[in-house]
Amino acid sequence: MADFGGVDLDALRTEARSWIEANFPAELKGRPNPMMREERSKPSPAQEAWRKAMGEKGWGTPTWPAQYGGGGLSSAEARVIQQELGRAGAYNPIGGMGIMMFGPTLLEYGTEAQKMEHIPKICRGDVQWCQGFSEPGAGSDLAALSTKCEDKGDHYLINGQKIWTSGAQYADWCFCLVRTDTAKKHEGISFVLFSMHQPGVEVRPIPLIAGNSPFCETFFTDARAEKKDLVGPLNGGWTIAKRLLQHERSGLSGAGGGGMAGGKSLTALAKEYVGVDDQGRIADSDLRTRIAMHEIEGRSFQQTAVRAMLEAKGNSGPSAATSIMKNAGTQWMQMKAELTLEIMGHQGLGWEGDTFSAEELAAVRGWLGGKAFTIYGGSQEVQSNIISKRILGLPDLTQHN
Repeated sequence: MADFGGVDLDALRTEARSWIEANFPAELKGRPNPMMREERSKPSPAQEAWRKAMGEKGWGTPTWPAQYGGGGLSSAEARVIQQELGRAGAYNPIGGMGIMMFGPTLLEYGTEAQKMEHIPKICRGDVQWCQGFSEPGAGSDLAALSTKCEDKGDHYLINGQKIWTSGAQYADWCFCLVRTDTAKKHEGISFVLFSMHQPGVEVRPIPLIAGNSPFCETFFTDARAEKKDLVGPLNGGWTIAKRLLQHERSGLSGAGGGGMAGGKSLTALAKEYVGVDDQGRIADSDLRTRIAMHEIEGRSFQQTAVRAMLEAKGNSGPSAATSIMKNAGTQWMQMKAELTLEIMGHQGLGWEGDTFSAEELAAVRGWLGGKAFTIYGGSQEVQSNIISKRILGLPDLTQHN
């Protein structure tokens, strides 16, 4: 019997296996998680039923506090749930920016009223969120943002523009950095929440090379934010934003829960496309070696990511180490995409047509779209600067020029 701190993991595993068998629709087995798609269609009845079941159980956010709709489980217990989902060919239908970034940040900085209003809806997957951070003139230098937020007595009015607003066309709410004091840079920024379903919000998707539109330009013209939806103190948003970006980098690296999983393994794919030798191994010895090295790196990364998560919980949240994990994880995923196309050969060059399978077409678009992952959440160069200064303690050479 596996027992961690008085918790019977074997009993939990039995419960999880039985519950998943009873609630996961058979028609969804082995199918990709629709939350991971950049282009989304209306959910099917089976997808909707699965989302509601997981949301009510709290296992979509297994380690979040039970009083807000989470599972209230330990990290060890949450891993059991994840393992049983994988065993059943099931996916976690509760996701998005509310899970990866905003929810963990609100749990740390929000008032009790804010948590009770927003966290249960995130846990159930009832509401989708988008991030209003970057602007045309404030990308890597995010603190240069100029979207204006004016105090109108009983509410705020927001005017300005954000860009690269991922999923804005699907979002119900936005967590946004705004300028509330023009006399100060970092100390003049606040963190506010507001509905995307109001007349003062205009969203324009930006088509990308992969053929989809995950990013948007978002314009605010007298958009309204309620006073109760200011998170943290007025002009205190920069501290909250830095913490949120650490959560984002953790999620992008795969440490946030499942970023490494999904899809057919490279080994299985290579045996299908390249073939096997008389010993049942991948026929191409060089490719076999590179796939083995990639899998070793992936497993090493997963173990390090789990350790980083446990250390983060003991330190009240993620640290600058998320920059290391973000760089390593996104590079690992990009290499997987490149190996996938190499394995598929000429079948990995298709854009459309009946001669290519849906899996092959998705691989091409995934490879193209995945090129942006080293930019999401702060570019690879930005993360390298954070690593050099905050982890290695190296001097800022720009100060000596």
